[in-house]
Amino acid sequence: MSALPNPTKVQVKKPGRVIGLGLTTFVGVVFAFSSFYTIDEGHVGIVKRFGEAQQQVNPGLHFKVPMADTVEKLEIRTRKNVEVLKAATHEQMPVDIDVSINWTVVRSEAFELYRNYGGLEQFENRILDPRLRSAAKDAIARYKAEEIVQNRGQVIGKIEEIVVQTMSEFPVKLDSVQIENLGLPAKYLQSIETKQTEKNLAAAEKHRLERQKLEAQREVNTAEAKRDAEKARADGNAYAIITEAQAESEAIRIKGLAEAEAMKKKAEAISKSPLLVEYVRAQSWDGKMPSTMMGADQNVLWNLQAQKQ
Repeated sequence: MSALPNPTKVQVKKPGRVIGLGLTTFVGVVFAFSSFYTIDEGHVGIVKRFGEAQQQVNPGLHFKVPMADTVEKLEIRTRKNVEVLKAATHEQMPVDIDVSINWTVVRSEAFELYRNYGGLEQFENRILDPRLRSAAKDAIARYKAEEIVQNRGQVIGKIEEIVVQTMSEFPVKLDSVQIENLGLPAKYLQSIETKQTEKNLAAAEKHRLERQKLEAQREVNTAEAKRDAEKARADGNAYAIITEAQAESEAIRIKGLAEAEAMKKKAEAISKSPLLVEYVRAQSWDGKMPSTMMGADQNVLWNLQAQKQ
């Protein structure tokens, strides 16, 4: 009797082997994904290997060594820090002040900043904030309270000047210092309000006096203009009278000269012609003979009428 063939042997995989294969695949996938990372815009990456900073990378997709490398993202966009502090003015008046500053990490020096100071928050707490507070107190102490209120821009400029000077050695760019809030004692604020009211009243009174002065000057100008007009009119009349008198005088003079010239010529003509003398006498005779030849008190009389009788 022939032997029956052996049935086909079914190979069954062991459960542990399957689990091991799956785990290996999973780990490989995890390692593959953990080897790549991205840096967003506005940031740089600080690559650390076993905790030691190695290099700086820019925004984009990058590769790292799994399990060995870690990446810290460092913001290089403008940040704003606000410090709330108490200070004293030049006359030792206490003030509460909120001061802010905008600052930016210099991209090319971000790695040095991280390696020396750790991160942005540590840099702010250890370096920037203390210097900002010191600069604000220093600047406030140089001005009186009234000057701070009236010339806030000048005070801000002084704070910015001091903080920029003290931060010049660090790899950051500073700008836009602002006084967010300035708290002064209530009594001082009341005194400022009273003083401002007095200034406003004084300004109003000065304006009123200036207006009165202008009105008075306008009246003076009007009176002077009227006086000048009357004087000009009087001068014109006087000039006309003088001119007329001068003309009349000249006419009389010319007429007199003409008459004198005529008399002179007449006299010359009479002296040269006896007949003309007789003719003139005849023209002047009224047809009556003279009754006397001598005065009334004379003894000898020539009575022509008696002789005719």
